[in-house]
Amino acid sequence: MKVTVEKVDEINYIFKGSVDNSVIEAKAAQLKEAAPESVDEENPAPERFEQDAAGAIFGEFIDAGMKEANIPVETLLGQPGLKKYEKNDSSVYFEVDIATSPTVNVENITYDDIIPSYTKPVAKAEDVEKRLAEFAKQQAPYKAIATPKAIESGDVAVIDFKGFIDGVAFEGGSAENFKLQIGSQSFIPGFEEQLLGMEYGEDRTITVHFPKDYQSPELAGKEAQFEIKFHEIQEQQPEDPDDDFAKRILNDESATLETLKGKFSDQITADELSQLYENELKPQLIKGLLGKFDFPLPNNIVEQEIDAKVRQQVQKLTPEEQKSTVEDKEKFFAMRDAVRQEAQDGIKIALIVEALAKKEGVDVDENEVISALTHQAMMTGQDAHKLVQYYKDNNLMKSAQLGLTEDKLFGQILGFNK
Repeated sequence: MKVTVEKVDEINYIFKGSVDNSVIEAKAAQLKEAAPESVDEENPAPERFEQDAAGAIFGEFIDAGMKEANIPVETLLGQPGLKKYEKNDSSVYFEVDIATSPTVNVENITYDDIIPSYTKPVAKAEDVEKRLAEFAKQQAPYKAIATPKAIESGDVAVIDFKGFIDGVAFEGGSAENFKLQIGSQSFIPGFEEQLLGMEYGEDRTITVHFPKDYQSPELAGKEAQFEIKFHEIQEQQPEDPDDDFAKRILNDESATLETLKGKFSDQITADELSQLYENELKPQLIKGLLGKFDFPLPNNIVEQEIDAKVRQQVQKLTPEEQKSTVEDKEKFFAMRDAVRQEAQDGIKIALIVEALAKKEGVDVDENEVISALTHQAMMTGQDAHKLVQYYKDNNLMKSAQLGLTEDKLFGQILGFNK
């Protein structure tokens, strides 16, 4: 196997070379012979062994190029990028992008000239009072309204319901004394609308259709009948916050209403600072850091990032637009060119942040990532365990860790903790 190495710059290389088909065929035969009989029975197609052989040969191709270029494995950055793959009657031709880690010199870095000036937000008294009133309303217990009336949109109706499909009650389709806000669209389409006008004590049977994409396959697309009994309409009756309210909410016997207001003031200040950081300070700081450094970027990672951004854009298109974009090479490459600078800046700032975080002693461990995801889940009404598991299953923990490291570093540079 002959591999030619072209050195593009101090960190980027292109490995070029051909592999005879006979080599791949021999490897496929070797893999087939070594495979257990059960594998042949499960997937007897010869293409399987040819694909595995091609993958193995590709790995050997990379190893040969590394040896030829005298590149230590530990200096590699990212995955090799396949630039060209051409198969002909006698051989397969490869061109592969390889990159090593660039040197990001942060020894004498100063930030004074790139730190944007800003005034740290301070919560206004009227905003604190508004947040307190909203919170008191949220915490207020539900009580029956003084004068019974028929159900209208926006009412919180207390109902019993029981669902049937083909006359048979189904699991999860019943509840008693359930509070349902009419018009919230929290039930399947058509359910809440059919409760309008019900009077206290009234029984009603309604018919609805579960959506075809409903989460439960047993119910998806099915027609169902629900027997409804309407009890009453309730509303929240907020209390006037006082010291006792603060003690109960904060679970602290020493707390006062002013203590609770202080908590809301801190929340509002943090929210406003977060918005200022995301919308103004962070973009300006990134721009300043990008201008301070000049080093070659790993071409393989840049191209992979461009691929990811283009895929995101294509997924937003209609099927017809997707087909047109993929088939029209000029349009497709124009789309790639449009996101190239963004991809390059993203890779560059990630490498800068990594180097600066190491210099400044900024570190984020997995527990901090899980804590941040748990907080995100709480703020958005998601299941925290499921969100964390989703990040783990989809290899997103590293990305989340890098994002937190960036924010922690930038917060330190901006003096948020002073």
